[in-house]
Amino acid sequence: MEFKDLEIFQMVAQKGTITEAAKELNFVQSNVTSRIKKIEDELNTALFNRHNRGMSLTPEGKKLLVYSEKILSLTNEMVKVVQSKTEPAGKLEIGTVETVIKLPVIISSYIKKYKNVDLSLLTGVTEQLQNDVLHHRLDGAFVTEVEQHPELVSHDVFQEELVLLSDSTKTSIEQLLEEPILCFREGCGYRARLAKWYRDQNIVPQKVMEFGTLETILGSVTMGLGITFVPKSAVVHLEEKGLVHCHYLPEKYSKINTIFIRRKDAHLTSTLERFIETFELVEGKLTFPLI
Repeated sequence: MEFKDLEIFQMVAQKGTITEAAKELNFVQSNVTSRIKKIEDELNTALFNRHNRGMSLTPEGKKLLVYSEKILSLTNEMVKVVQSKTEPAGKLEIGTVETVIKLPVIISSYIKKYKNVDLSLLTGVTEQLQNDVLHHRLDGAFVTEVEQHPELVSHDVFQEELVLLSDSTKTSIEQLLEEPILCFREGCGYRARLAKWYRDQNIVPQKVMEFGTLETILGSVTMGLGITFVPKSAVVHLEEKGLVHCHYLPEKYSKINTIFIRRKDAHLTSTLERFIETFELVEGKLTFPLI
């Protein structure tokens, strides 16, 4: 069994169909199908349940997925350790919570200094990104602080103040209680904080609308379509123009930390170590919100 076979197996497990896996890998479907069959023949067991909606892992397939993730992670780590030099180089895959306002400053500072690093950035919500780091799909990620996972190490980045945002016509919190909530999908740390405030007030939101970008959410708020819970630093420009009104919640809901997480047991390469040093140096010079 080859490493590429395991990569193909993982992609099919992730996408749920041969078609989507082949598209992602830039392979022909027949190649993906034959490689999956090859693994099943070698192991003498079915790894997937085939059905009209695609493919799902069998119990044996789920076991192989755990081992394949470990094998490929160790393989990648081996290459990084062997190639590790004083000068950072190679691939670095970083995740970040949805919409970063000034993270490009950090990225720019890092890339300009370490030109041999191929850095890629994946956006998502905290829950998803933490899972990606745990399963070795990311080297590290910027997320909102949640309960510390025992397999992760965290680095403090900064603290944000969140505000409940409405259009400029609504100046009291009482006016907001029946307004739709505009937010990112489940797993977003800011959404979770706002949901906790609603629960503590014994209020059930009338409607929740999910969006993919901060720009769309803010634009919708200014048009009076609903309210949202975001870092104040991300909306100061709108407040100054009189387009929105900021409403303040108690500190236990509004103060939130952004952290950088990585696996505790993973080798800290010079590439990742220099990246951590970069954002720790920049931290004292900038205030930048992440969603």
